Amino acid sequence: MSVPVPGGSHPFLDLGGKRALITSGTRGAGAATVNLFRELGAQVLTTARTLPDDFPESLFVAADLTSADGCLALAAAVKERMGGVDIIVHMLGGSSAPAGGYEALSDAIWASELDLNLMPAVRLDRELVPAMVTRRSGVVIHVTSIQRELPLPEATTAYAAAKAALSTYSKSLSKQVSPQGVRVVRVSPGWIETEASIDLATRLAAEHGGDIEAGKKMIMDSLGGIPIGRPAKPQEVADLIAFLASDRAASITGTEYVIDGGTLPTV
Repeated sequence: MSVPVPGGSHPFLDLGGKRALITSGTRGAGAATVNLFRELGAQVLTTARTLPDDFPESLFVAADLTSADGCLALAAAVKERMGGVDIIVHMLGGSSAPAGGYEALSDAIWASELDLNLMPAVRLDRELVPAMVTRRSGVVIHVTSIQRELPLPEATTAYAAAKAALSTYSKSLSKQVSPQGVRVVRVSPGWIETEASIDLATRLAAEHGGDIEAGKKMIMDSLGGIPIGRPAKPQEVADLIAFLASDRAASITGTEYVIDGGTLPTV
């Protein structure tokens, strides 16, 4: 299904005929992006370590993208099942690093953060982008984070550094392949109201004797506040990604689009 233009005969957004790989697309903003791309007519594959019980198997490839072998296996499955891709959306990311600032971050933790937040994009692009360059057509979207500009020293140093590296890599890739017809853009979310973030808000509320709204406020306060007063919805992030992946954004490449409700305090 495409998004219609009121009073017009042509859809505003249409991904019909496009082949898309969306990593980490079984929940949260990734799942919202998978669903929207399918509504807009795209053929979609997504991935996680294991298939959720209620997720369509036809859309899924099981892979551990924190390993080189997992990335190679996913790239091979994409080529076999779709014949390649027109759009890659690198949604995968997260952090399991402990609190405690830089002193708590061992070499193993640093490697783990980079293997989750940087290297899957590097490895998958290396396998799949050359065919886009050959066709002189394609879109690569790297989902970064406002943490690359707004790190929280107590908790997100390694994650923020990995996302900063992803952003720099993305910019360099765009300069190399945009002249060959492949657009590369970045989407930089702030706090997204996913299942995991609601769980965090619930835990914080329980620890401090408040309700879930108090837990949400604690998270927003830790970020310095969100001017619109709420986190982004997964669907709102998906909407931005779909626009950037579409032909409506045909002249956009090499840039980063922040969706954070105004969290970043500077230009």
